[in-house]
Amino acid sequence: MLQIPEHKIPIIEIKTDFDVRIFIKREDLIHPTISGNKFWKLFFNVNQYLKPKPENPLIISFGGAFSNHIASVAGFGKEFGIPTVGIIRGNELENNWQRNPTLSEACENGMQFFFVSREDYQNKERLTQEFSDKYPDALIIPEGGSNEMAVEGVRYMLGNDTKDFDYLCTAVGTGGTIAGVSRFAEQHQNVIGIRVVKDDSLEKTISEWSGRNNFELMGAAENRYGKISDENIRFINWFYNEYKIPLDPIYTGKMMEKIFDLAEKKYFPKDSKILAFHTGGLQGIKGANLFLKNKGRERIAE
Repeated sequence: MLQIPEHKIPIIEIKTDFDVRIFIKREDLIHPTISGNKFWKLFFNVNQYLKPKPENPLIISFGGAFSNHIASVAGFGKEFGIPTVGIIRGNELENNWQRNPTLSEACENGMQFFFVSREDYQNKERLTQEFSDKYPDALIIPEGGSNEMAVEGVRYMLGNDTKDFDYLCTAVGTGGTIAGVSRFAEQHQNVIGIRVVKDDSLEKTISEWSGRNNFELMGAAENRYGKISDENIRFINWFYNEYKIPLDPIYTGKMMEKIFDLAEKKYFPKDSKILAFHTGGLQGIKGANLFLKNKGRERIAE
């Protein structure tokens, strides 16, 4: 069975001129290749899977070409000696994936790829059944890694060091992380999720996993996975210059920009203590910078 890491994740105060105090928990430092919340979401899924000691363990999951989840699954497989397979959205990548930094690193970590068309990728139930029939002993994890076991794993992002905060904030993609934060938050704590994707079903899904009504969802300035605005790039680079903490352009950059915007607009009561979870995803900066370079746009500090 896998062991829970013993090292302490630092919580750092972000000094500002606002009338509230903002802190960030550096979950991105938990592991060099298994990024932030992905570690905890995978940890419980894989531990549950390994309990009956499968004879030929295999982990299969879904993701796009720059997916933090795909990178983390591959890193997890290498770390713990479990073969991995990635079902990748976009069969146009099949012959040139080597140019993609995320997929190249995943391959180096031992992942095999199956490329499917964007149309076929939308029918994940059918794909899941196909791969389940082909690999009956495999663990098939949904895109983004969010399910009941993932929500349970997120409890380890909270502890004695997070109990005194008034607000707990996280970026929201598939909903598993905020559901876990909501489920295991203290009674006095408010949970804020910054949506980075348009999905009208998210609130219902999170409520079902969480079982509580202590959270609120807010949209990021750009709440689409692939959309990277010049404004957000400038914020990420300013934030790194100011605090020496890197942010990614898909999740944490949008989250921190929104938190600063809320603080500036006096959303939080005076003297509130706000904790943001840095959920990692920094591997995506390389891919984002390739895209930005090709467009002749400002790039993100690495």
